[in-house]
Amino acid sequence: MFARMVREPLAQFERSFSTSANHYTDFTHAVIGGGVVGLAIARKLQEREGTSTVLIERHGTVGTETSSRNSEVIHAGLYYGETSLKTRLCLRGKEMMYDLCRKNHIPFKNCGKWIVAQDASQMEALENVHSFASTIGVPTHFISPEEAKRREPDVRAEAGILESPTTGIVDSHSLMQFLEGDFEHLGGICAFQSSVTAVEAPQNSARGWRITTTTNGEESSITADTLINSAGLAAIPISNMILPADRHLKPYYAKGSYFSYSLSRPKPSTLVYPAPVPGHGGLGTHLTLDMAGRVRFGPDVEWVDDPSDLRVNDRNLSAAIDDIQTYLPSIDRSAIGLDYAGIRPKLGKMGAVTSGKGFQDFYIKEEEGFEGFINLLGIESPGLTSCLAIAEEVERLLYK
Repeated sequence: MFARMVREPLAQFERSFSTSANHYTDFTHAVIGGGVVGLAIARKLQEREGTSTVLIERHGTVGTETSSRNSEVIHAGLYYGETSLKTRLCLRGKEMMYDLCRKNHIPFKNCGKWIVAQDASQMEALENVHSFASTIGVPTHFISPEEAKRREPDVRAEAGILESPTTGIVDSHSLMQFLEGDFEHLGGICAFQSSVTAVEAPQNSARGWRITTTTNGEESSITADTLINSAGLAAIPISNMILPADRHLKPYYAKGSYFSYSLSRPKPSTLVYPAPVPGHGGLGTHLTLDMAGRVRFGPDVEWVDDPSDLRVNDRNLSAAIDDIQTYLPSIDRSAIGLDYAGIRPKLGKMGAVTSGKGFQDFYIKEEEGFEGFINLLGIESPGLTSCLAIAEEVERLLYK
């Protein structure tokens, strides 16, 4: 059954949450998926006067999948293409994120990022990033070798360094805790341990979407005026429950392992990324920091069929360390070890994604022929950075 924070069956609650004009549905909005994006959406919709929102999550707490297994980076928006939804929502979301963190004492740090080049081709990539950043209004600047040596003596950059001063990090768990608390304070309902097993679209004169869930083998269902699919790793399977067969998609899952560093030196005070290499489809083995200042590296990329397989392995560890040593030569190889793994939902054909061809933008749409159904697919990086702006986008689609 649906369950609230104390896992009470939601069906036992009085069906008086909705104050919409027809009173035929249990809720105004149902949001599937309690990751950081689903939380932000549910909170935003619950802010509207006269609405009621239920957040449906299959696990026992929020943010247990992709949202808590990432780099926790607040991205500047440097890599996604001038006209993409990723760029627009990242730029808007970044400013919203910093503002929210400042106002609500959510731990964050505007630590900046260095993108480092070791040869002429990598330096050309940095120049392209800098040129693109100027077209979208994101500040970046090159750092002289003298300044680099003074600020981060352990970092090697044979050809050049591009700094992104608006990049940062955030405590994603504290962020999600705030969003969940604020959502419930506004009157929203969290339904945990509720796996969606069926979705029925409104038929003829029937009002509302019917969402059926299972908890411990028991079924329960509720109705809502609108349905938002923000299920992350389960988003495509949920979408395929609703859309006709000719609109079904195949999900792809990119598993990324992260590596820890057990020594106190070297420890840069900024994030460090290798220059993007065309055709590699990634940003290399980068160095990030957590809020305690601990260094971590990654993620690598491993394509998996099982999105619940979060086991870390050392298959790519040696190659990752080789990559790390190009920009951090004094690193102690023996102090780098396995840490944790996360899985990102991917769209598109495997070959296109793995080769770096065929850029995949966020998919955030009201599906044609399914009024009131907002589908969010392929919400990977910069999803954390963009979450508050994604919530605005969903509200705009529903109330256009």
